[in-house]
Amino acid sequence: MASSSSSSNLEERHEVFLSFRGEDTRKTFTSHLHAAFKRMEINTYIDYNLERGDEISGTLLRAIEDAKLSVIVFSKNFGTSKWCLDEVKKIMECKKTRRQMVVPVFYDIEPTHVRNQTGSFASAFARHEERFMDRPNKVQKWKDALREATNLSGWDCSVDRLESEIVEEIAKDVLQKLNRVYVGDLDQEIAKYKQLATHQWRYFLRAPHAAGLFQNYQATLKHIDKLEMERHHRLLRTPPNMYTDADGSNANNDFYNMWSNIFRF
Repeated sequence: MASSSSSSNLEERHEVFLSFRGEDTRKTFTSHLHAAFKRMEINTYIDYNLERGDEISGTLLRAIEDAKLSVIVFSKNFGTSKWCLDEVKKIMECKKTRRQMVVPVFYDIEPTHVRNQTGSFASAFARHEERFMDRPNKVQKWKDALREATNLSGWDCSVDRLESEIVEEIAKDVLQKLNRVYVGDLDQEIAKYKQLATHQWRYFLRAPHAAGLFQNYQATLKHIDKLEMERHHRLLRTPPNMYTDADGSNANNDFYNMWSNIFRF
């Protein structure tokens, strides 16, 4: 299933289309994954509309086409939804025609059940084949799309790990595939410590001879320097030790501190 992060504003640009079976994961895994995308500032098109027609809407088709990457959350009842199957078919078409990236996620379902339509997918497709006896090609296209999607490198959530860790890793994987770098967490930390440094400096001015106040202030500034350097490393995609000596000290420590102090005061 999938509509915009704001649910209805198609004009809002999105990078990722999130396909999922609502009754399986809307309030659990998919909501956590969507929250992780939002936290990492990944614009996502997700549809929470519960009313479905027989055919996939033109709005959703355009949303899939406009995405750079689609995430498909396969679950036990995914195969029962013609809507979800149409989304997968369209996603795989866009992979071929628009070179769209696709990330399959298997939640509470074995990848082989999806690929070969066994397990819960077997009964679902038996009903589809009965309903569409006059259109066997339609069901076959769904099967082909599922096989293509499950043959891609993806994420198996059945492994014995915390769901929060898996969600975080999927979000980071999507961010990397989009060739983007997230520094929002560091910006928040930097802002917090800068506020702390401001308060520490004010306290020091009121009591300049109080033991430890200036040392605490300097320690906070040093920590801010470390966070800002890490931010630069992420943005430039450089190794964390690029500007350090073998012993971990800054190769230009004196020079760096001199200029930091000049601009700071």
